[in-house]
Amino acid sequence: MANINLLPWREAQRRERNQVTLFMCIGIWLVAGLIVFAGITVMDMRISYQQDRNQYLQTEIDKLARIISEIETLKDKRDALLARMEVIQNLQQNRSQIVHVFDDLVSKLPNGVHYDSISKNSQGLSINGKAQSNGRVSALMRSLDASDWFDGAALKVVDVVDENGALVSKFDLSVREERKDQEGNATGDL
Repeated sequence: MANINLLPWREAQRRERNQVTLFMCIGIWLVAGLIVFAGITVMDMRISYQQDRNQYLQTEIDKLARIISEIETLKDKRDALLARMEVIQNLQQNRSQIVHVFDDLVSKLPNGVHYDSISKNSQGLSINGKAQSNGRVSALMRSLDASDWFDGAALKVVDVVDENGALVSKFDLSVREERKDQEGNATGDL
């Protein structure tokens, strides 16, 4: 038999396979690198697009927030104007009532009684004054209760004091005002 040496042929085949494997690995690495680069680029573009959308939405939200604050300001102004209008309407409706109240206070005042001060509060009127006797204070309370414009006269304090050598009853009483409508009918307390 002839002596055939197959080693150089195998060595050449092995080198060729190694080169093919090396080229395939380099190719796979290049393709993988391109895929990763394309993926990163696509994700960066998507992130940039979403950030642009978010910025647009934030701008629109800020515009709407300014509009809402202007609407709230206008609502507050409207409420203030409505409150003013209501006060003016109440004053317009009750402008003659104060005249009737003062007229009734004077006409119901018995002899020997005078007022020191009259103040208006949420419950009605608070009246401070002096009388020649306790009976005259009682007469004042009865006449105020009988009035069309007052109701519920209540005596808070009555003191007998010496004033210039004469004994006088110093009193403090409260009375509720009756509110009248246009026809003169009672509508309740003020």
